[in-house]
Amino acid sequence: MHLDSNLIICGDNREVLPQLPTGAFRLIYIDPPFNTGKVQQRVRIRATADASGTRTGFGNRRYAVQTYESPAYHDAFDDYLEFLRPRLREARRLLTPDGSLFVHLDYREAHYVKVMLDAMFGRERFMNEIIWAYDYGGRSKRRWPAKHDNILWYVNDPENYVFHYEAIDRVPYMAPSLAGAEKAQRGKTPTDVWWLTIVPTNSKEKTGYPTQKPLRLLERIVRVHSDPDDWVLDFFAGSGTTGEAAARLGRRFVLIDNNPEAVAVMARRLPGAKVI
Repeated sequence: MHLDSNLIICGDNREVLPQLPTGAFRLIYIDPPFNTGKVQQRVRIRATADASGTRTGFGNRRYAVQTYESPAYHDAFDDYLEFLRPRLREARRLLTPDGSLFVHLDYREAHYVKVMLDAMFGRERFMNEIIWAYDYGGRSKRRWPAKHDNILWYVNDPENYVFHYEAIDRVPYMAPSLAGAEKAQRGKTPTDVWWLTIVPTNSKEKTGYPTQKPLRLLERIVRVHSDPDDWVLDFFAGSGTTGEAAARLGRRFVLIDNNPEAVAVMARRLPGAKVI
């Protein structure tokens, strides 16, 4: 498959990946299913002003309410590692010699996938486990609520990889008075724990896809780990956030998903891309 334009591909990534050229991608980010054992879907509500509506809002205004379901996918696997293994082998082949792979998981499978990636890449090519921490949703009364995801970062060559330190977006100091006025104004670079909110329900960024990741998260990864005009790949592309981050930052992208509804979401979000 020749890469000459931004692509959104509808298909099984295990079948599509072998068709992509070896060593073509400086950055690969994937957000595979987390093996939750559930069907991932969200029920959303749209309210519009209507004098005869059934719901009352602020100032006793009346609203008509419409509910609709997001795209859905099954998130349960008999052998999760064997599902991922051939896809990750292809990811290794597709990376440039100085490329990076980011695998976004949660507590259910992160540790098992890390052991597999250590064997596949070599432990010396593991660079970081990034913790994306957020504070949203229900809180269990039986255990500490799980409010973070795990992002594993591997490189092809631990002596030669893309990491633009100067491109890292800065964050506020937790105790600015201790840092001093100059440092507090400049902010600090993040650690391996990234405090970023999820995509808010009422955000313009929201697409309705059930597991959409925030644009700011992907922009940080794309900005630091690739250069303008580089090719970026996401083969569990979902809502297409990786593609939007790449496009905003002047990178080129290939997005793959086997869910036609997800592909439709991406096509609307990225109208300049070629859909195949």
